[in-house]
Amino acid sequence: MNEAIDSIPSNRFPRHIAIIMDGNGRWAVRRQLERVRGHQEGAKTVRKIVTECARLRTHHGGPDYLTLYSFSLENWKRPTREVGFLMEMYVEYLRGERQTMMENNIRFAQIGRLDNLPDPVLEEVEVTLKETRDNTGLTLVLALNYGSRAEITDAVQAIARRVKAGEIKPDAIDEQTITDHLYTAGMPDPDLLIRTAGEMRVSNYLLWQISYAELFVSDTLWPDFSESDLHQAIAAFAKRNRRFGALDHTNTMQKTD
Repeated sequence: MNEAIDSIPSNRFPRHIAIIMDGNGRWAVRRQLERVRGHQEGAKTVRKIVTECARLRTHHGGPDYLTLYSFSLENWKRPTREVGFLMEMYVEYLRGERQTMMENNIRFAQIGRLDNLPDPVLEEVEVTLKETRDNTGLTLVLALNYGSRAEITDAVQAIARRVKAGEIKPDAIDEQTITDHLYTAGMPDPDLLIRTAGEMRVSNYLLWQISYAELFVSDTLWPDFSESDLHQAIAAFAKRNRRFGALDHTNTMQKTD
């Protein structure tokens, strides 16, 4: 058991962790392996981190949500063989991990455009959504065929259609209206955004939702990212002063510990 994690009060855990899983290709290249081997190792890391987040929620009260940037709209520009392998890997992952999700009381969710995704992927997504929908533990969200600008564009179009239909008055549109039309409607915004492989950018990921998220960048490549690395990110988050542009909420929370 990690002492740093054990010492964190439950109300200091991030409720929602979002991760940009970067470095699979570099991991493989550095070992003179095909890039797909990096994705295979990265999938093993996904299982470890998802399972650990489920355990932390059960034993420490958080997180409630874990959102993983699995495949972006821009990823279609990668070599055809690599894209094809990734699609096959998603099918295998969802088939192979459903039992793990059930054993760990994990509820599955998906965000992103379903367009262009192969039928086998869509079928496994639907089956996994159905089988895990009554689970009450960690919610695992895969951002699949996702791009934040596309998400915001889709939300604006949906709102425009409602305005045209007379359901909403233009002057009544506020931030909550937009939030309610995003793919993540009903989910809390991420408190902690983790990016691996040392890159200092958010890569079109949850741009609206991470407005006040704490950022944690790890130099570790995703296939090497461990439970200890996750604990380090959470421990760093717990020490941050979250002012949200106003008062120091951290001190307020600390007084109630």
